[in-house]
Amino acid sequence: MDLSKIKLIVTDMDGTLLNSKHEVSSLFFELFERLKEHNIIFVAASGRPYYGMTSKLETIKNDIIIVAENGGLAIQNDNVLLSNPIKTDNLRKIIAVVNSIDDAHPVFCTRHKAYVMSKSERLLELLSEYYHNYQVINSTSSIEEDVYKVALFHEESSEKFIYPSVKVLESDFKVKLSATHWVDISEIEANKGTAIKNIQKKYKITTKETLAFGDYNNDVEMLDNAYYSFAMENAHPVVKDIARFETTNNNNFGVEAILEQVLRDKMRQITN
Repeated sequence: MDLSKIKLIVTDMDGTLLNSKHEVSSLFFELFERLKEHNIIFVAASGRPYYGMTSKLETIKNDIIIVAENGGLAIQNDNVLLSNPIKTDNLRKIIAVVNSIDDAHPVFCTRHKAYVMSKSERLLELLSEYYHNYQVINSTSSIEEDVYKVALFHEESSEKFIYPSVKVLESDFKVKLSATHWVDISEIEANKGTAIKNIQKKYKITTKETLAFGDYNNDVEMLDNAYYSFAMENAHPVVKDIARFETTNNNNFGVEAILEQVLRDKMRQITN
């Protein structure tokens, strides 16, 4: 595998670039500085909100493209490249279905804040990590901003207890398992793959010049748009089935190992 022609690198955050403590390694930041020397465009793509992603990547946020809310929002140097919020009528449809599901805890995700009506202690604990800028509300009528994504939390398993009830929405919306406890719902075009295609078009980059890393089902469209698609060792079986390659897990520097190979191949190309 020769990675010397790579011009665009895209990585998911949780379960991929971040370790199980939700940390970005110092090794990654060292490798990133070397990638910049080769004019490689770097994209962080996550189900996390924009403000949650920048807090993890504060020192390099002005040097990368951030694709937040599973592709609903893409920002580069404070410039919005892509914005695909849920339409008002569609949000009402989603809320009607969500309200019929027992033990589903919805989080309404906007660019600057998350809104939640649940008082689940487990959920509020997780919000401090994933959506630290959140507000507990009594009614969705309190939300005045555009909602990019409705994230549904289940304390045991979203795949088992939430997904079967929201599958009915799949013909009109993007419905994705994004982690063990989460199912995300957004506009059908609001996915990481659409965001990556827009970036590829903007910079005239092909799929064969694109490398991507992912671990969960909300990464599928993104991986489909990269010839060098890598599933993490800890990835969901669906992701392993569609990715062309695999790397080690997120606690064993799986992303960094491939980035090191990119740099070795780039240097070999220069010296030959």
